[in-house]
Amino acid sequence: MDRTEKHAFVALLAAVFAETSMVVVTQNNGLTVADVTTLRRRMREAGATYKVAKNRLAILALDGTRFDGIAPMLKGPTALAWSRDPVAVAKTAVEFARTNDKFVVLGGALGTQMLDASGVKALSELPSLDALRAKILGLINAPATKIAGILQAPGGQLARVLAAYAKKDEAA
Repeated sequence: MDRTEKHAFVALLAAVFAETSMVVVTQNNGLTVADVTTLRRRMREAGATYKVAKNRLAILALDGTRFDGIAPMLKGPTALAWSRDPVAVAKTAVEFARTNDKFVVLGGALGTQMLDASGVKALSELPSLDALRAKILGLINAPATKIAGILQAPGGQLARVLAAYAKKDEAA
């Protein structure tokens, strides 16, 4: 990389850090190209991004952002993963780390809150943002469904009573 590419890369990472809500720091010592391709595909499916970055350039991009506390984790062969949905990126990274011994989650940051590996793992066990939205919609719709059922019940009972009288008159 020449100097202009490095400046562009630092600017790109700084813009990403300004927009995102969660950054996970991983160690990717000895991953094959196929493993990294699989990981990137899984991250993309979850709405996250995975990028191997030079530690020195990543530290420059982190300077002055709310994620600057993760700078000490950037030692050795590291990579960064980020997403607007904090659970999605944590869940994808932790699941991939379970299946691949050469991929280790070092920690991360959720806004200004620094997380160690166990914190990222705990975050990954939460339901995703879409699952939480679905639960909230279910809770909102449940009372309306119950009210509709209650309002409909007397009309149904009246119809059954009238049908019984009609059958009784037909039989007679």
